[in-house]
Amino acid sequence: MTPVNPPPLGRTSPPHLPAPPVRPASARPASALPERVRVRVLRLVHGDPRAAAELAARLTDRQAAGHDPLPVEPADLAPQVLRARRRALRALPDDTRRLLLLAAADQQPATAPHSTGHAFPRAVAAARLDTRCLDAAENAGLAHTTADGVRFADPWTRTAVYEAASPADRRDAHRLLARVLRAPAEAVQRSWHRGAGALGPSGRLTAELTAAAAQARATGDPALSGALTERAAALCPDPRERSRLLARAAADAWSAGDGNRARLLAARTPAGPSDALAAVLALRTGHAEDAFDALLTAAEAASPTPHTRAAPTPSTPTLRAPDLTAPGLLARATEAALYTGDLARCREAVRVAGRLGVEPPGVLGGLAAAVEGRYADARSLLETAARSAPDDDPTLLVHAGIAALLLGDHRRAADGTRRATAAGRALGQVPAVSQALEFRAYADFWTGRPRTAEAAALDALRQAHLTGQDTGAAHLQAALALFAALTGDADVCRERAAAARSYALGHGLGLPAALAQWALALLDLGRGRFDAAAARLRALAAAGPGLGHPAIRHLAVPHYVEAAVRTGDLRAARTAHAAYDRWAAAVRSPDDLALSARCRALLAPGAEAVDHYRAALALHAHGTRALERARTELLFGGALRRLRHRTEARERLHGALEACEAAGARDWADRARAELRALGSPAATGPAPDGGRPRPTGRQPLTAQQSLVARMAAEGATNREIAARLALSPRTIDHHLRGVFTRLGIRSRIELVRLLAEYGD
Repeated sequence: MTPVNPPPLGRTSPPHLPAPPVRPASARPASALPERVRVRVLRLVHGDPRAAAELAARLTDRQAAGHDPLPVEPADLAPQVLRARRRALRALPDDTRRLLLLAAADQQPATAPHSTGHAFPRAVAAARLDTRCLDAAENAGLAHTTADGVRFADPWTRTAVYEAASPADRRDAHRLLARVLRAPAEAVQRSWHRGAGALGPSGRLTAELTAAAAQARATGDPALSGALTERAAALCPDPRERSRLLARAAADAWSAGDGNRARLLAARTPAGPSDALAAVLALRTGHAEDAFDALLTAAEAASPTPHTRAAPTPSTPTLRAPDLTAPGLLARATEAALYTGDLARCREAVRVAGRLGVEPPGVLGGLAAAVEGRYADARSLLETAARSAPDDDPTLLVHAGIAALLLGDHRRAADGTRRATAAGRALGQVPAVSQALEFRAYADFWTGRPRTAEAAALDALRQAHLTGQDTGAAHLQAALALFAALTGDADVCRERAAAARSYALGHGLGLPAALAQWALALLDLGRGRFDAAAARLRALAAAGPGLGHPAIRHLAVPHYVEAAVRTGDLRAARTAHAAYDRWAAAVRSPDDLALSARCRALLAPGAEAVDHYRAALALHAHGTRALERARTELLFGGALRRLRHRTEARERLHGALEACEAAGARDWADRARAELRALGSPAATGPAPDGGRPRPTGRQPLTAQQSLVARMAAEGATNREIAARLALSPRTIDHHLRGVFTRLGIRSRIELVRLLAEYGD
């Protein structure tokens, strides 16, 4: 059976799984594709803009919209680019092309675009080949020799070399490489070449490749294990075993961060073997509400009844990312309920866990108890989830971080998500790393590190786009909208909120939809548009699953109380606060208790509010939400000014101003200055956000987003390049740069470079 040329990550697609036909839609530039699709297109074509333009024009409408997976075989990606490389190769001598083929085969399965392989020098020596023939390739600019072998000019040249060779020549190259790979440490690579050199189906080679894949998987290399498993499926003579191997290869592709290939393989695998993975893919790339049902069904199918369940043995294979065991699938079902906002369905998942004799994993039990109003039980279960996750299970560590966030313990949330990131990287589980960063951003932001949070969220957003995690990307867009609202970046807030809601509302994702709505309400609140803020938050409170989210509704209560009080709707404010106060009393988080006390202060008449504000600030001293403490101090200072307690009001307002400036919260800093002006007091500029050096007198502080744009511009990036890296429009980047120049009192990028070098901001 003829091996075909590897697509990205060097995988060989089984001949019995032909690539789907590409039906060209109307020609479109790559820049017109949605961000999540454009990033994947660039990955598939190794960043080559010509190949990206060719592929973009060949996509179907559904592929271009991100509904269907993209093609992966080189001939389907950029045939014109390949034809140009083949023309150059035909001009080379036969002996040169033979050496290049050996080098290209040696670099399979490639996990990096410029891999130099393992066995080329030994194969050349064993076959007594003359490497001087490679001078012709070097003179033509197609490849050059290194100490370890051959480095091709680009991945397309390597692909063209391999595809232009005859099937017999390819097999001969792989067999030669297999013969020289004799060391025990080279067993996995040797198995690959033996499989690639096979003539047809072979049960013996299937078993060898499957064992090699298990070895690669155990060492945290799912990209290599997926390539080996796909090749094993291609050679497998048993149709049922072939289906199982394809499902395993799809799971490996997902673990390696190749969501596009995982979707293709899962779609081509018969129902049954791939059902569990298909359910996970639906959660991260499809409609989360449908995913919940599929995940529960898969969990029941994955677990025998309690009476027949056998104890695990040392030979039982461990399925890591995604964890396709019953507890792992129940954990994913919990995430589906979290993303949709239909937390009531957690009770259904708990019942399934009970039938299977499985302990509800992660935050499942705590959420179910909270939905039923058993707040004390919910706190106990969430505490257990937050502290008991093992260090080698990224999924449960992410759940530990989520549990800590729900309990208002942001330091522990940061620790849980940090450990999840480390575990995911150690195990080669790319999706787990991306998901951990989703929730890590909240912990960083609320603990007073806005730039760290924003930079991490932007990195996670790009990774989510790249790996096909569209659900996570929508969540991150909404989180970035929230950060932008709190730091006063109105344009970024609206653009990111629109992107998040557009995707979320079409896929039943209540979490990003609600988070984006909250972000817009916070933006209104910070700019004194209290009627608009109250209206948005009322709509958020009334929204059901897929449109809203009970956890976000709860988190937004202190802001709703503030907006409702400002608009005179005291009855609604008291009703909202009563439910919030009950939860705060149950979880005993200092931050939640402080915000509840602030709500009481806002609802109290005149001087009665003072004691409540003092209680709130005393509680804030034991919490971590620095910006909310600053906002409490701002509201307290305003109340003191109205009560004519001028000295203490001035002290509180100066403290609020300094904290808001340190967090880059421009709108709240402006409100503090306005209150100080009403007292007839000057407003001094505080330190730079995130502990940077103080800014020179007369220059206004930059927001977190403006600072990121400024640094990229100073490094020489164009507006379009900055827009691509931050997933924003070039128009928004231009607006930010104009704002940067105005705030810093400069007129050019040259001045910007000099200023940032001088002050280190």
